[in-house]
Amino acid sequence: MTVISKESFTFLNDLKKNNNRDWFATNKKRYTDSHEDMIEFADSLLEELNKLDKIETVSGKKSLYRIYRDVRFSKDKSPYKTWWAGGFKRAGANLRGGYYFHIENGQLFAAGGFWGPNKEDLLLIRQQIQSDPEPLRKIINSKSFKSHFGTLGGEQLKTAPKGFEKDDPAFDLLRYKQFLVSKQFEDKLASKEDLAKEIISSYKAMRPFFDYMSDILTTDLNGESTI
Repeated sequence: MTVISKESFTFLNDLKKNNNRDWFATNKKRYTDSHEDMIEFADSLLEELNKLDKIETVSGKKSLYRIYRDVRFSKDKSPYKTWWAGGFKRAGANLRGGYYFHIENGQLFAAGGFWGPNKEDLLLIRQQIQSDPEPLRKIINSKSFKSHFGTLGGEQLKTAPKGFEKDDPAFDLLRYKQFLVSKQFEDKLASKEDLAKEIISSYKAMRPFFDYMSDILTTDLNGESTI
């Protein structure tokens, strides 16, 4: 699998120290080279991910997020991100969830899940969990899930959501507003083939969670398809 060049990490490190348009313009060739490097890396991830799942994203280039920051509503006016990141969307209305990767000096990780469910989806998720929390508990307590992600992540309410009770046996799960998983990797993997392999391994470990969430988001409480 493709290896990220050391030059790409050096570029990001230098950009962090010189996050301004003049420096970026002077070093545009380094940006272009790093961008091409990341496209190759993302292409290799996509090739392997397509063996594990049905992916809507058509290319590594399409998966990458822009390096240019939207500073309109931010106190931080730094014009550029100091990392590379990308995401792969699952294909079809019946496959929910998305895969993410983040490449930065000191921050290498894979992630996925449901960052901002709309209120209808969030209510359905909670109703389905309340009806039978055991399938989700089985997934997040599995050896594979714990070894890759530790625990289910995401923002949580301090109390029970509207329409649910604190004494509900599934209260700990019903509090979630987001449903996220992530796996951090050691810095020593930065420019090694093992990084891509570890990311793909994490994506594979996400599948039971994604498949469960896809199922409950595309069926009603009677198990009938809604799509």
